[in-house]
Amino acid sequence: MPLSYAILVVGGGLRDHWRAMITAKTLHSGPISVVDYRCAAGPGDRPFPEQHRVFSLSYVRHGTFGYRVRGRHFEMVAGSLLLGFPGDEFLCTHEHACGDECLSFHLAPEIADTVAGSQELWKRGALPPLAEIMVLGELAQAAASGASDVGLDEVGMLLAMRLSAMSGARSKQLRHASPRDRRRAVETALWLDANAHEEVDLDRAARQAGVSPFHFLRLFGRIVGVTPHQYLVRSRLRRAARALAGDDRPVSDIALDVGFADLSNFVRTFHRAAGVSPRGFRQAARTGGPQHRKILQDRLARAL
Repeated sequence: MPLSYAILVVGGGLRDHWRAMITAKTLHSGPISVVDYRCAAGPGDRPFPEQHRVFSLSYVRHGTFGYRVRGRHFEMVAGSLLLGFPGDEFLCTHEHACGDECLSFHLAPEIADTVAGSQELWKRGALPPLAEIMVLGELAQAAASGASDVGLDEVGMLLAMRLSAMSGARSKQLRHASPRDRRRAVETALWLDANAHEEVDLDRAARQAGVSPFHFLRLFGRIVGVTPHQYLVRSRLRRAARALAGDDRPVSDIALDVGFADLSNFVRTFHRAAGVSPRGFRQAARTGGPQHRKILQDRLARAL
């Protein structure tokens, strides 16, 4: 497990407490294993040091938490990607909200080396919500929930390949952010995600945070790693990918339901993120049988 239960400096009482707070369900085992993690920890729960045991990619599908590794601090929100390197000690904190959920892919060393080509990729700590990652993350979630016939290990491989292809993407750790600003940014990110289907502009988001638009734009980007508008659009894409994989509504209805007022804009934005059109993504997500690996590679990996 990347979020292992190896206690480094605390006693058994706290260990038992945290075991009760975290559930881990193995969904697939093999060179690429998949584990569903759910954590109920909140601001009143004291964190403890843990250690990554394997190479891992953990897609945050719900909630928020702080991630401290290699002397860096990241605020994780829905759509963020946590990167695990074997042997790294880390700390997860829950200062702003209660609970989070992650879909985690554990890669055997030979798989990690083949995909990334360099271990440096796995030492970045985390990546902010990126559209290209979020779309595949939601495809993986659809497979995990049974809404897609795509193999979980195959989506894990595609996710790792996409990450490798995006090697220029930068991790953004927190620098000189006050606890108050961190709380404002994280709570507003949760609010943006919950209200992504509505029309939200910078002024409205800034009012929600209780600061001026100029200050909000700066603090949100510094703490979350993307601008408020980027996060809003990517939350819409995340919901669209989930809907395309899981139900039969027309693409136009899905576009409107998730917050896109213009169908052509939705199609362009989704294609840019996923490398395929919404209809192509739906077809790849729905195709079962031995031929679906080729379809995935042809349709999704084309953008890598």
